[in-house]
Amino acid sequence: MSNLLEPIVQAVVSLVGALGAPGVGIAVAAENLFPPIPSEVILPSAGFAAASGSMGLVSAIVWATIGSVVGALALYALGAWFGRARFYSLASKIPFVKEADIERAEAWFVRRGPLAVLLGRVVPVVRSLISIPAGIERMKLLPFTLYTAIGSALWNSVLIGAGYALGANWAIVEEWISRYQLIVFGLAGIALIVWMVRKWTVRRSHESAAKARHLSENVRNASSIS
Repeated sequence: MSNLLEPIVQAVVSLVGALGAPGVGIAVAAENLFPPIPSEVILPSAGFAAASGSMGLVSAIVWATIGSVVGALALYALGAWFGRARFYSLASKIPFVKEADIERAEAWFVRRGPLAVLLGRVVPVVRSLISIPAGIERMKLLPFTLYTAIGSALWNSVLIGAGYALGANWAIVEEWISRYQLIVFGLAGIALIVWMVRKWTVRRSHESAAKARHLSENVRNASSIS
């Protein structure tokens, strides 16, 4: 964990200790809005607190899931406010990204939005940010809330349950999630590199084809003149 985040995390853990299960909900809502706050610390520590009798295990999971949904709805509203036109304008300025790429990504999200929201809830960082494109696309609120609740309940149950089972050794969960996060980021990085290489290759191919056509036209024009 970063030294810069440690005071924030300590404050969040203290909040949970002071308020019990509702404090877990507040902490998780804050984690959704500010992803650097690590859920891999908040949730296992809540599990440990439940194992110690400070709160009920089910209460901790329920409140954590409520907090997840509240935070997700706030980010959904942000995406809805940001809007499709602004998103297109911003995304089109990213190198190698064309409007056709954005349209394909948008079409995929329209088809697979519920699945993306559900699975995104168990992927670090993505679990918070997935709410923004859902808001931009104005995904129906009921399915968004339902899939957010299901995915978040799964994530929260695993991490709180791990903290409950490990007891005083709950901090081990942070190491597990850090490894999982590295794997996810590594795979995402490889996918991004492959995508950029393919885009560069296609661009070069199109440029070569255009030059060949231009040269061919010049040759034909020269032949007709002569």
